[in-house]
Amino acid sequence: MRETDIHPVIRILKGDVRQWQEPIVGVVAKESRDAFRILIACLLSLRTKDRTTADASRRLFALASDPSSMLRLSLRRIERAIYPVGFYRTKAKQIRAICRRLLTEYNGRVPDSLEDLLTLKGVGRKTANLVVTVGYGKPGICVDTHVHRISNRWGYVKTNSPEETEQALRRKLPRRYWITFNDLLVPFGQNLCQPVSPYCSRCKLVKYCDRVGVLKSR
Repeated sequence: MRETDIHPVIRILKGDVRQWQEPIVGVVAKESRDAFRILIACLLSLRTKDRTTADASRRLFALASDPSSMLRLSLRRIERAIYPVGFYRTKAKQIRAICRRLLTEYNGRVPDSLEDLLTLKGVGRKTANLVVTVGYGKPGICVDTHVHRISNRWGYVKTNSPEETEQALRRKLPRRYWITFNDLLVPFGQNLCQPVSPYCSRCKLVKYCDRVGVLKSR
């Protein structure tokens, strides 16, 4: 993919993603614009399908929607609320640890900087960038497995890990696309540009894509 191709690619994606279900963290953001809910929903979504994450988030937030009320819940009650998300016992402990830190060090407010967010237990760069961009509307690029895979498949970047992809995109991707890049590529990757045998015959981006690593397609 040529560097200038990113502009028509983004325009096409913005039209196409309307047909697919929006990622759960985006849904939570539109419902509340609450950085705490976005943080917890993103934590629950790791290694978990969107439908399961959505149900678990709603059950948990019906019980508690801020750090203080969350800490009043027992560990067991949080576990029951979020089951069957992946690693639900570990995540329940992380949620309590995060809430404790938010109350003792941040006056109950979710920090709006990557550096501070990354000090919270269980929070990696993907989650931190989502909170910063979706929760606070600040510049950042959330790179998950879909963004990493597709950016390399296009030939837009050549990297070996999501962390390298984030840094490459920060250097190359026009800043106006940073916040929405993840929202566009996640449903695109889930529904069309799948890891194995992507639907290249149905893809409107095929003329821009270098198809790096694609051995089989439909």
